[in-house]
Amino acid sequence: MKLYPIESGNFKLDGGAMFGVVPKTIWNKTNPADNNNLIDLAARCLLIEDGNRLILIDTGMGNKQSEKFFGYYSMWGDHSIDKSLEKYGFSRDEITDVFMTHLHFDHCGGSIQWNKDRTGYEPAFKNARFWTNKNHWEWATKPNAREKASFLTENIIPMQESGQLNFIERPDAGFLEQSELGFGIFFADGHTEKQMIPHINYNGKTIVFMADLLPTVGHIPLPYVMGYDTRPLLTIDEKERFLTTAANKGYYLFLEHDAHNQIITVQETEKGVRLKELFTCEDIF
Repeated sequence: MKLYPIESGNFKLDGGAMFGVVPKTIWNKTNPADNNNLIDLAARCLLIEDGNRLILIDTGMGNKQSEKFFGYYSMWGDHSIDKSLEKYGFSRDEITDVFMTHLHFDHCGGSIQWNKDRTGYEPAFKNARFWTNKNHWEWATKPNAREKASFLTENIIPMQESGQLNFIERPDAGFLEQSELGFGIFFADGHTEKQMIPHINYNGKTIVFMADLLPTVGHIPLPYVMGYDTRPLLTIDEKERFLTTAANKGYYLFLEHDAHNQIITVQETEKGVRLKELFTCEDIF
């Protein structure tokens, strides 16, 4: 097995929204804001090469939305999925599976693209199977008022219409030891219904793709929960259970949204679980 970080593009979001009830005087120390109160974020995906399978975890925002839409998110840098895949000698058509942690636009938008004459949409990975789970699919296709703006029909329904949509079978417990894709999955409900957090066994290490359970290093303290989370108290409980396990078992946490830190480990301290070490992907992969 080989792992490759796939940088799909950087953007910015309001720091207050990203940290909920935490005052700016506190979160600004770890995630400094610009003059518009926006903080740097990444959409860092992960490619798994395992035998004859190429599994891409999340796909970023994509490029099919309007200029006005992207203007809300202050895109910066020159990253793209195609550039990242090319860097490692791959192309979109070689991807066999696209695993989406959840269907918010910044995690799955790159899965669907305009067709050639821009009259409709088509899968951006024509030979891949798209993976979500039934509970989350129902949640995303019948969205609540809070999340409706994050679940875009053009990102979601074309997966089903293409015949490439597949569902991960979820166990009764919150953790699936081994999925159809060969890695374990923790199902978390605080951010959105049945977000899937992959646990990948790699060279004796457990690499955990954190998605929105832990967006950045600055979100490690338990009360530091995004304003975007639908069930913030549940997020705190899920973070506490997960981070305690991560500290005890020495997990390596792959950060999807931290523009300046790629992989971390955590440790127990008198103040609770805190940062232990910072790593680049090159250090670990």
